[in-house]
Amino acid sequence: MTDLAKLLREKYEPVIGLEIHAQLKTRTKIFCPCPTDFGAEPNANTCPVCLGLPGALPVLNQLVVEKAALAAFALNLHINETSVFARKNYFYPDLPKGYQISQYDQPFSVSGYVEIPTSERDETGRPVEWRLKTFRIQRMHIEEDAGKSLHEGMPDSDTSSYVNLNRSGVPLVEIVSEPDFRSSWEAYDYVQYLRRALLYVDACDGNMEEGSLRCDANVSIRRRGSTTLGTRTETKNLNSFRFIQRAIDYEIARQIRVLEEGGHIVQETRLWNEREARTYTMRSKEEAHDYRYFPEPDLPPLVLTAETIAALRSRTPELPEPRRRRFVESYGLSFEDSSLMTTTREIADFFEACVEASGNARAAFNWIANELLARIPAEKLSLETSPIAPTALAELIGLIADGTLSTKLAKEVFERMLTTGKAAREIVQELGGGQVSDVGQIEAIAAEVIAANPKQAAEYRGGKTPLLAFFVGQVMKATKGKANPQVVNEVLKRLLDTP
Repeated sequence: MTDLAKLLREKYEPVIGLEIHAQLKTRTKIFCPCPTDFGAEPNANTCPVCLGLPGALPVLNQLVVEKAALAAFALNLHINETSVFARKNYFYPDLPKGYQISQYDQPFSVSGYVEIPTSERDETGRPVEWRLKTFRIQRMHIEEDAGKSLHEGMPDSDTSSYVNLNRSGVPLVEIVSEPDFRSSWEAYDYVQYLRRALLYVDACDGNMEEGSLRCDANVSIRRRGSTTLGTRTETKNLNSFRFIQRAIDYEIARQIRVLEEGGHIVQETRLWNEREARTYTMRSKEEAHDYRYFPEPDLPPLVLTAETIAALRSRTPELPEPRRRRFVESYGLSFEDSSLMTTTREIADFFEACVEASGNARAAFNWIANELLARIPAEKLSLETSPIAPTALAELIGLIADGTLSTKLAKEVFERMLTTGKAAREIVQELGGGQVSDVGQIEAIAAEVIAANPKQAAEYRGGKTPLLAFFVGQVMKATKGKANPQVVNEVLKRLLDTP
């Protein structure tokens, strides 16, 4: 154990809270009809409203409210019947209005939680022991995104910065946790689960590389046994699971070193540099602006009736963690297997449809996990886009179960199903029929093979029983691999053991 790890275990305790910004899955922005498409030409997706031009008034996108409600239900949050938009005033080049429309003291939803599996990892990154832990969520509010300042990548980046306002006005929810995390891996598992839950309810596309999901990590440390929180730092705009985990670990270690050397932690905002694997100061909290929140005068309070909230709740699908547990109980899957089958809602739907059609959960899992997901990326496996439908895979599983196909032949049929989209039975007919299981037919071929190899037959009968594999191979060769291996073994043993 390193000195740092020993200090962490015996002397200090990390306290971590997370703020997740998730882009809501809408075609247009929160207060105007500009598109939210990623990758458009800089400043192409803008209008007087999202540019903050004089006289332009915001109009709330109804779909934003619906997607935010689904996100709230996914995280067990209570939706307030009345919430209020507020102006958050600060002055950056990428904020054209000089303020961001957000929510402050009357947010959209409050008091949520998730109960999820989490585990520390060993030196190789493997989970040590999964356990269920509850993480509380303080609030989730609706807001608009700012634009983006570009400080590098341009010919004159050494002297100039550029501003792209395409993201200005893109709808977000900010999900603020309680400081319930005690390690970077707990934070890692929580963010992974949040992404899955938001994908399940179709509230966010979860694309971290495009900025659809970003994380700010608030990290502090305190003496073990203390109930007083230490001074925290905020590491902003972490846009990958690995960055979140590494940045938190670095910040924990940095703060321990500072305290052990007799220094004190400064409350500040920091950024993560992946190339250098460290955080660095962005700005001091003491120098941060007073946001001077006040209610947005151009937007009325957002009022949802109890009936509207109930109607939106009825659209919430089964969530990933409850579904994972049900897969364990109903289908006998292990923790790891059920986790894989609930990675996305599409995979879970595909698996259940295949199980229902085939009646064989283990075979459905094996074909999906070992064959289908090896060929089709998990995010693209759905009932609509897979070249093999769940019922088609179930038909293949049935042909194996009734002896029509051997495992080897089934894989050949599966490959043709992938490339042609044809049904398994149709491909079997094209290949000249399925597996040969007729005892009389196999017996005749086996007798010919034994007669053609009298020396090996005599050696087998003399005690060299491993030669059975030779005869099996000869029969399979004669049948072009179509003979049922189990029947072949049984027939050969009977014929060879008979003088």
